[in-house]
Amino acid sequence: MSIEQSDIQSIAELARIRVRDDQLEEVTGRIRDILSMVDQLQAADTANVEPMANPLDATARLRADEVTETNRRDAFQAIAPAVENGLYLVPKVIE
Repeated sequence: MSIEQSDIQSIAELARIRVRDDQLEEVTGRIRDILSMVDQLQAADTANVEPMANPLDATARLRADEVTETNRRDAFQAIAPAVENGLYLVPKVIE
């Protein structure tokens, strides 16, 4: 895939990323290198490779689903600016 400096400028503008003019050539070169590596990866034959969730074929040890802390809701809500019926009240932000 070929990418030009004008492409980088457009992408940077859309992403709201400032790329100075003196950095543009270097950034373009780095993006070209990355895209070249992606092309190499896409050229690899993966037809007989099965997807896996973990490269080590490991499973996560799970802990028991038990309550480990006491309920301190009243203490936390005592310092909140506004609560009602155990719920925090916040200003409306959506019309």
